[in-house]
Amino acid sequence: QELGYLVNLEDLDLSSNKLTGSIPNTFGSLVKLTGLYLRDNQLSGFIPREIGYLVKLEELYISNNTIMGSIPDTFGNLTKLTTLQLSENQLFGHVPQEIGNLTNLEKLEFSNNYLSGPLPPNLCISGRLKNFTAEVNYLNGPLPSSLLNCRSLVRVRLEMNQLEGDISEMGAHPNLVYLDMKSNKLFGQLSYKWGESRKLNKLSISNNNITGKIPASMGQMFQLQILDLSSNKLEGEIPSELGKLKKLFYPSLADNSLHGSIPQEIWSLSSLEFLDFSSNYLSGLVQGSIENCLMLHSFNLRHNNFKGSIPPILGALHNLQDKLDLSDNSFVGAIPSQLSDLTMLETLNLSNNVLTGLIPSSFKGMESLTLIDLSYNELEGPVPESKLFRGAPIQWFMHNNMICGVVKGLPPCSSATQNGGKMKGYKTLALAMVTTTICLVLVVSILVFRHERNKSKSIVNSRVTQEKLFSIWSFDGENVFKKIVEATNNFSETHCIGTGGYGSVYKARVSTCEIFAVKKIHTIQDDCYVNEAMFNSEIEALVWIRHRNIVKLFGYCSSRQGRFLIYEYMERGDLAEILRSNARAIELDWRRRIHIVLDVIHALAYMHHDCSSPVVHRDITSNNILLDVEFRACISDFGTAKILDIDGQNITRLAGTKGYLAPELAYTDNVTEKCDLYSF
Repeated sequence: QELGYLVNLEDLDLSSNKLTGSIPNTFGSLVKLTGLYLRDNQLSGFIPREIGYLVKLEELYISNNTIMGSIPDTFGNLTKLTTLQLSENQLFGHVPQEIGNLTNLEKLEFSNNYLSGPLPPNLCISGRLKNFTAEVNYLNGPLPSSLLNCRSLVRVRLEMNQLEGDISEMGAHPNLVYLDMKSNKLFGQLSYKWGESRKLNKLSISNNNITGKIPASMGQMFQLQILDLSSNKLEGEIPSELGKLKKLFYPSLADNSLHGSIPQEIWSLSSLEFLDFSSNYLSGLVQGSIENCLMLHSFNLRHNNFKGSIPPILGALHNLQDKLDLSDNSFVGAIPSQLSDLTMLETLNLSNNVLTGLIPSSFKGMESLTLIDLSYNELEGPVPESKLFRGAPIQWFMHNNMICGVVKGLPPCSSATQNGGKMKGYKTLALAMVTTTICLVLVVSILVFRHERNKSKSIVNSRVTQEKLFSIWSFDGENVFKKIVEATNNFSETHCIGTGGYGSVYKARVSTCEIFAVKKIHTIQDDCYVNEAMFNSEIEALVWIRHRNIVKLFGYCSSRQGRFLIYEYMERGDLAEILRSNARAIELDWRRRIHIVLDVIHALAYMHHDCSSPVVHRDITSNNILLDVEFRACISDFGTAKILDIDGQNITRLAGTKGYLAPELAYTDNVTEKCDLYSF
């Protein structure tokens, strides 16, 4: 308090100590003070209103304390203030509009607080503001027009707020070096004016609602090193002019609606370290002088429409360390053995393509690998013998032609060889019996047979009603059963994530940190026959179909303790629940909704036209559409599904949800694929 009596004091610096308590009100008496430095202490309490009476104050630093409360509106009196630094505190409330009238401000910082409301409308109206940081708050409302057109800005950080508004006029900032506005609610288009920001090193506007095309003028931002436009609604092609950004090392355009091919000019950027063009509609061949990008650490083209073979030249990118992800495309042919030259690589994902042939034996030398996903291809032959592959989970190799070897759950290669490589023999391999009291059948591979219908049905029915363990990949069924019971605390309500008339669904995290959804069938005596029939129908349908938009059945159990099915866990739950919550429905922008529609269409088209016998779901509703963390949609709940007899009528009892039933089912019991289309 006594410091407030030094009325002739002009400069007071108490920063970087361990001061506690509150800022004394008596500081308001230091009327000659031009600099007050209290940062990097342990001060608490509120900012005294009296500080706003120090009209000669030019610099005020109170950052990195535990100050709480609001910013005093008396700060509007500090007209000579050039620097106001309030970051890293616990301030809340609105930013006083009067701060926008401080025309001498060059540095304004109040990041990492709990501030809310709009920004002052007159920010940068004087054209002097250089550094403005307000990231990680709860600010909302539009960006002030004075800020959008501010040419003096050097460094701006507004990320992780709830700011709205059109940024179409933004871009003409000749002095701007750093701009981060990710994770807000900004909209509009990227202006051609961005070409005037020649000093810009970083531009991040990811996770907003930006539309339109990437302007070619961005190729004039010659100092740009980081460009992050991911998770927006950008369309059009990637401009070849981006190939002029010779200092660019981090381009991320993921999760947009870009189409066309990757411009050849991109591969001339020898400074590239991180490239992420995933989750777009890019197509064509991956070709060009990729070997120029020798500095690449991470390369992600997942979830596009690329085709052709995987370029062997990728093996020349010896610095690839974090990731090589080409999954969910249409790559064909063999896996290039040259990829084994990526000795520093930790993650290799080639899943969901149409790759054929063998897994290169040279992969056993990739000692840095911690994950390799080759699932959903048409690969065959032995898995390379190495520490990684011996301890690998079966999921990395699921849904291929005939993979064998050291992975637990795969058949030994000798057995596959004796069977002459016949897919039928591999896919119907029955192994391992457990106790007579429980029978756990783990169906982890997609069983596609080309038998006649009657023969197929007899095989399935015998497997469904069997009361002893059958395991496709030699799992210890009793052990897995115990893990499921343990993970759900014996199907405790605390683990229940959904309940229906047919069964309850539980979230099960097993000791391997894998998460499954376990559907336990109700055992009410009156419904026992109906539930058993639905249980069998669900298994019968799911063991015959394979598609990325149909929920995966990992296994099932039928024992005296009860019946349950083990599915992949879909993090976001069912579509109906999301749509009922306004807060969650906001996440489903039009682009994501279109993708969900397309996912369901692809699944239905597969079920109706690509299976050996058509499968009709009979209960397509938003309750039975599940979404994973990336909003991939999967059809679930096949308890009412029907495998059709293509040579005759398919008379069956009425099933489905009221309001979604096809009208013809009111006068006929003959079910067809059209019933699903009506429900859809």
